Amino acid sequence: MNEHRVSRRNILKSAAAIAAGVYGAPAILRPSFAAEEFSICGAWEMTAPGIANTATLCDRGSKLAVDTLSKTLDLACSYTTVDSEGDPGKGVRKVAEQVSQRNAKFFVGGASSAVALAVSKEVGKSGGIYVTTGGADELTGSECAKSTFRWPVATYGAVEGTVRPLRQKLPQAKRWFTITPKYVFGDALLRNTQRVLAETGAEHVGNAYHGLAEREFSGYLTEALAAKPDVLCLHSFSGQTIDVLRQAAEFGLKEKMTILIVWSAGLDQYRAMGADLLNGVYVGAQYWHGIDTPANRELVPLFRKTFNAPPTYSEISGYMLSRLIMEGVAKAKSKDPAKVIAAMEGLRYEGPTGPEEIRAFDHQCIKDYYLLRGKPAKSMADADDFLEMLSASKAFQDRDKAGCTAI
Repeated sequence: MNEHRVSRRNILKSAAAIAAGVYGAPAILRPSFAAEEFSICGAWEMTAPGIANTATLCDRGSKLAVDTLSKTLDLACSYTTVDSEGDPGKGVRKVAEQVSQRNAKFFVGGASSAVALAVSKEVGKSGGIYVTTGGADELTGSECAKSTFRWPVATYGAVEGTVRPLRQKLPQAKRWFTITPKYVFGDALLRNTQRVLAETGAEHVGNAYHGLAEREFSGYLTEALAAKPDVLCLHSFSGQTIDVLRQAAEFGLKEKMTILIVWSAGLDQYRAMGADLLNGVYVGAQYWHGIDTPANRELVPLFRKTFNAPPTYSEISGYMLSRLIMEGVAKAKSKDPAKVIAAMEGLRYEGPTGPEEIRAFDHQCIKDYYLLRGKPAKSMADADDFLEMLSASKAFQDRDKAGCTAI
């Protein structure tokens, strides 16, 4: 297990921030000026099948950041939400309406990579800034934009942080079968999984694609059983992951093979699964509320105070998207998008996963990705202690391989 070691200096800095009521805002970026009023618009998939719950939590986190950091960063910032409905075309239209009707310049959103890619282009065309939670490599790769930033690790890093360490941990588990949603995010996970399996001498014995609205996976699980894999690797997202895992357990697959969820949706998903279903399952995660970092020790109490529960990944992700825009405005002392972009490029700060940095050449946040494993119920320290941390890693493509040429 990798642990974050915190110096006495950082502990004292963290305590001082808590005493001042500052949650997650680094001291160097707390100006004593009141900027001209501006607004952040969350373009989320609030009613999209299979992803609406995730989008709702992201939206809640984004709004909390604005409500909290407006005070600590001394910014006159407000927050609004539009529903992209999980449809790229509708997302683009609603963002364009915000630009034309409200002169909106700052956007967050994109739980769906397909929506994020479309909205990224629209925001770039309008001269604004977009910070997204979308996972597809293209967002900071071949379809990167000067106006677009991403906080979560992309699919490349998620696979490197789960499939590769699991191959090292279970070297004899050489036969892998994947179940993948058929859209840009799923294809990116599959492509990266196939690459890592080939590089580590494992065999990809089959893949089953499913649609975004499917809830019945018995046919795909029957196909997986027939392939006799050592590992069942799930690329599904949000509610579909829960359905696949439940049905896999009913088929007895947990006893027949190792199961890996490459990209989990966080604590709300683990609660829906329950300890018995999660027990022994390997899980990839962008965030875990038990991480011991200075910023996380501030954020967890904030979320407990506000929502009576520790934060989920979706809430933290939404929070960080708004926070990055606000940090950029504070550092630039301007709401001019060009100046804010320049301020955000290379930005270093204490994030929930530890020290984080926005890479200047592709606007990707450099942060940890985690591999965890489900605990038996008897080993849980509290009602939300579902997982044990196995590893934390940072894996990102170099500039010459990332494919970003627009920045």
